[in-house]
Amino acid sequence: MKYYLIVGEASGDLHASNLMRALKEQDAEADFRFFGGDLMSAVGGTQVKHYKELAYMGFIPVLLHLRTIFKNMDRCKADIVAWQPDVVILVDYPGFNLKIAEYVKKHTSIPIYYYISPKIWAWKEYRIKNIKRDVEELFSILPFEVDFFKGHQYPIHYVGNPCVDAVDAFQKKNVESFENFTKENGLSDKPIIALLAGSRKQEIKDNLPDMLEAAKSFAGDYQLVLAGAPSIDPSYYQRYIGDDVPVKIIFGQTYRLLQQAKAALVTSGTATLETALFRVPQVVCYYIPLGKFISFLRRHILKVKYISLVNLVADKEVVRELVADTMTVQNVRAELNALLNDEPYRNRMLQEYDRMIKILGPAGASHQAASKMIELLSVRKGK
Repeated sequence: MKYYLIVGEASGDLHASNLMRALKEQDAEADFRFFGGDLMSAVGGTQVKHYKELAYMGFIPVLLHLRTIFKNMDRCKADIVAWQPDVVILVDYPGFNLKIAEYVKKHTSIPIYYYISPKIWAWKEYRIKNIKRDVEELFSILPFEVDFFKGHQYPIHYVGNPCVDAVDAFQKKNVESFENFTKENGLSDKPIIALLAGSRKQEIKDNLPDMLEAAKSFAGDYQLVLAGAPSIDPSYYQRYIGDDVPVKIIFGQTYRLLQQAKAALVTSGTATLETALFRVPQVVCYYIPLGKFISFLRRHILKVKYISLVNLVADKEVVRELVADTMTVQNVRAELNALLNDEPYRNRMLQEYDRMIKILGPAGASHQAASKMIELLSVRKGK
């Protein structure tokens, strides 16, 4: 069968490439065409556009590149119609992908499948109308989304979480000693406090200074190790690292770091889930300018009780979330102290991690998604 996939960022490239690999294993005649990245190209098929030509974050960059964005949308629509795939598979990236879905639904009979559903349970819930109208099948990687969409009379398929797959695969292939990791990276023999300050410059600017200030008081007994984001130049981190904070930056080794860490300071996002899967006690740190105002908006507008995926999946506060005006050096320091020195508190968090991991289910999300997609497409084609 012919599969057309569309992603808009690095995480989408990763998840889509794994899905493509699984589709290829189950469909010997799988033919791919896509708006994607290098990982997808490595699997095979034809890349029409690289996702880096699509991704513009923030109001001003989007405004400045509107002509390019619309041009890419038009190119994508025309290419789908010309190639006539058996299915279009959208991966996250709702701003772009929902527009494509609307066009394809209106002008063709090609089914639209959505893998990694838009997070409309957090904001922009009105998008459910577009999804119900334009998307034939939706595949979720977060178990709590099933009830959310069911409440909107829209059944979806929970296929497991790709982070479980990634961590499981890493742990099976990487049984490494603490001594080997520290020696290879020029670290000491002290226990590690990991800092995951985000992958975007604004996140790093807003969070790293306070994270370092809070953690430096533990530097006598622990070593601070910062996970460098691949897209960020080392010189950018140096702007926010003072001479009085002993911290080591390592790039491209986040999983290796988490495998050896005693505790972690983590910004919100997928990293919170990955940290939990490695069973590292953590505190979520997410400072936002105008914090009190944002906190008000969060209480009165956002539809969710938590911002971290760990707490959302568990449906309770497993990890402490220090967000907006609660994200202070004093609060981070106090929570980190509890993670390191309060054994009952630490153990309760690890027990809740185990419960959350059971909720997520076993590894195999990509294969489950591929299997279900092929099954549905085969029924649709009357096989």
